[in-house]
Amino acid sequence: MAPRRVLLIAYAFPPAGGAGVQRITKFVKYLPQHGWLPSVLTVANPSVPVFDSSLARDVPSDTVVERAITWEPGYGVKAAILPGAEAAGAGRQVVDRLKALARGVAKAALQPDPQILWVPQAIRVGRRLLAETRHAAVLATAPPFSSFLAGVALARRARLPLVLDYRDEWALNSRYEENRQHGSVLAGLNNRIQKATVRAARAVIATTRGSAAALERVCREASSAARVVHIYNGFDPDDFVEPTDPEPRTSSYRLVYAGTLWKLTTCQPLVQAALELSSRFPELAARLELVFVGRRVRSEEALLARLGGKGLKLTLHPYLDHSQALMMLRTASCNCLLQADLPGSERVVSAKLFEYLAARRSILAVAPRGEVWDLLADHPQAHCFEPGDVQGIVGWLAGELGRYRPGGASPTAQGDLTLFSRPHQAGELAELLDSVSG
Repeated sequence: MAPRRVLLIAYAFPPAGGAGVQRITKFVKYLPQHGWLPSVLTVANPSVPVFDSSLARDVPSDTVVERAITWEPGYGVKAAILPGAEAAGAGRQVVDRLKALARGVAKAALQPDPQILWVPQAIRVGRRLLAETRHAAVLATAPPFSSFLAGVALARRARLPLVLDYRDEWALNSRYEENRQHGSVLAGLNNRIQKATVRAARAVIATTRGSAAALERVCREASSAARVVHIYNGFDPDDFVEPTDPEPRTSSYRLVYAGTLWKLTTCQPLVQAALELSSRFPELAARLELVFVGRRVRSEEALLARLGGKGLKLTLHPYLDHSQALMMLRTASCNCLLQADLPGSERVVSAKLFEYLAARRSILAVAPRGEVWDLLADHPQAHCFEPGDVQGIVGWLAGELGRYRPGGASPTAQGDLTLFSRPHQAGELAELLDSVSG
């Protein structure tokens, strides 16, 4: 069968950085192996917190990529008026009031998210692309969820089946997203927008089993006939070709966390455990190096500042490009997953978890009982603790540090991870596209 073409609508695409970007770029990389050629519709001037041009290496040179201008202000301008941005001096109250007014106006007008300012141009560019080149399906990935609106408009005009890829659940994203403050009126509006969106879809993809069940309920309430499946995030075997160096590079036990620190991935339990370890077992704490790689919101920076002068080593890196971040994981003594115990978070699985698995190191997972625990149940070097079990984390750290010998080989985990490989997941997506396109 000749390859067919799918239009992928993705605001999150290189040069933007982050885990969401990696999901769609890996689909672009591997879909051609399964009979689907991707065209990409993305943003020309993304308003995002981090950039990673190295991710573009995963995009084949012959991929059709069309970019549409967004009318959003730059991310720095948006951040300046968001809650938590500080004003100083005598004019602080006035500035804060003006920012609150600006937030209120923007929040009411820009629904479902500020990226709605990208949608008009995205639709214009997408219509031209669909008119010039024959496609068999349209897939939109979100957040931002305004991308779904562009997908609905383009699929409807071209009379093509629409697939919605939920990298996060819409309701959870609205509840917990950084600086997002929904009132009941706006929450209701977003609920109505989501129902209209899923009614237009032929299929819906979630990133976990739990999220798929939640989206099935959304579809039922919306009277949508969309098929709901889950395709996990994963790892690319090409990123793990080089053998991992089994020898620690420092004399410290290096516990590495990679990713954003914010409300849903707070470091608070780990900080509390490290403080108690330092108080009770200072000689063991002196062997510990906590390494954080990625963006951190201000409240998380304040938590980490409490570790200063406590006898352990704290290493903070900004967002690193993907290859640098993977090297940190592969040379760690242990990699750490953090997930807050909030309603709905038990069905969330960080995309970084699958690269932790591929790194073949020990894993410390501080997460509520749920899908993370289920996925790690058969991993021989995984150790799971609920966020409230600080004493359990302290005891585990003390045991690890007591056994640690500088210069000794770190334990490596084995096991078949094929189901979590990006080529396999691209095959799952191709099968879904086959089924909806007829």
